[in-house]
Amino acid sequence: MPVEQTQRLPEWFKVRMPGGSNFLDLRALMRQSALHTVCEEAHCPNIGECWERRTATFMVLGDLCTRRCHYCAVRTGRPKGLDLEEPERVAQAVQRLGLRYCVITSVNRDDLPDGGASIFTGCIRKVHEYVPGCKVEVLIPDFCGNWDALRATLEAGPEVLNHNIETVRRVFRRVRPKGDYDRSLALLAKAKEFFPEAVTKSGMMVGLGETTEEVVEVMRDLRRVGCDLLTIGQYLRPSPIHHAVMKFYHPREFAELRDIGMSLGFKHVAAGPLVRSSYHADLQAVAARVVPQDAASNGAPRWAGPS
Repeated sequence: MPVEQTQRLPEWFKVRMPGGSNFLDLRALMRQSALHTVCEEAHCPNIGECWERRTATFMVLGDLCTRRCHYCAVRTGRPKGLDLEEPERVAQAVQRLGLRYCVITSVNRDDLPDGGASIFTGCIRKVHEYVPGCKVEVLIPDFCGNWDALRATLEAGPEVLNHNIETVRRVFRRVRPKGDYDRSLALLAKAKEFFPEAVTKSGMMVGLGETTEEVVEVMRDLRRVGCDLLTIGQYLRPSPIHHAVMKFYHPREFAELRDIGMSLGFKHVAAGPLVRSSYHADLQAVAARVVPQDAASNGAPRWAGPS
């Protein structure tokens, strides 16, 4: 049965309201640069913590998505055109923030032949040009199975290639009607085929009606295509029109899922109620040896995942 919309969230979801000086500075910078972040568009509960650490996930290709996933708060519509200056603005923002690790994601742009890959490649190259020591993680859509677009993105040299599987096979079509479970797995497999040394990553939500056994099966599927890093977080309903929350997982259950994932061979599994695909991505990349420990998160403390 769905969890009642009016039910109080469990105590482990309590987060501090955003509003510190770094948060306000970063918000002002995003407005001045005409940039979007998935932190805001997707109503991420970690926005206060991450922005205070001066880390954010840039969302390129506009703020209108061509798909309507039933768990996502990003607006759906018909995007117009392509902002060719966006990669330079992203790189300038990364430079102004002094980042050593940045995450870049996007809406789905099924209206574009390459799904927007040209903007991803531009962002990767521009960030490396403006801030040579900064590592780049890209969280990409499935490009509708356009493997040339995937290859071009990889050739630009991201340190981590992330593509979220999001949920289990049985639930997938119900919450991602325009997506395809096997296509997402194929994308991660192709990434390793094109560049065997590439670090690949995926993420999923729980609480959409799946069983623990199905979650473990997703983990096995991801390991079969060589996926290195995994995030698992609790689904939270953005509004009454979105898919209902079917279950709130206890932190102990997340710890168990993390242990299972590590036993299956992932280099790192971040699992917890508030974990999202780019949450502490820099520290997770340490496990994949993408960045040295002392360079991660501008000196932020080590993080072993939520307890």
